[in-house]
Amino acid sequence: MNLKELKIEKMQASDIAEIACLEKECFSSPWSEAALTDELYNEHARFLVARVESELAGYIGAFNVLGEVSITNVAVKEKFRKNGIGAALLNKLEKTARLENADFITLEVRASNENAISLYSKNGYERVGERKNFYSKPTENAVLMTKQLH
Repeated sequence: MNLKELKIEKMQASDIAEIACLEKECFSSPWSEAALTDELYNEHARFLVARVESELAGYIGAFNVLGEVSITNVAVKEKFRKNGIGAALLNKLEKTARLENADFITLEVRASNENAISLYSKNGYERVGERKNFYSKPTENAVLMTKQLH
């Protein structure tokens, strides 16, 4: 895949149905279309979509509250994985966070999700803790990771 074809833009209402499908593909407790739609009107939400040509390749969702950015979800369609899309989404979110003078970005990731942990580590996120039994379906601990921006 040619990353020159990749475009990352703010989530629009027209993206919701596709993102909801991607949520079902990637997560055991997916966000609904209604929940995603609510974020279009949330002043703290920062949701970005990645498209290759016109196809949704992935998305990232986060909240910026008082300079603390919390990533809720990062999802990339299976056929687009291992092409730098996850890193591109993280980088675009980080640029937005820096423009907004955020202090740090934090996230939780399933302890068994080695690919995601590797992606975050390569992009400057450090393990700072663990949340016991954070996830369900199946029950699993979360690794808490943070990237300082200052």
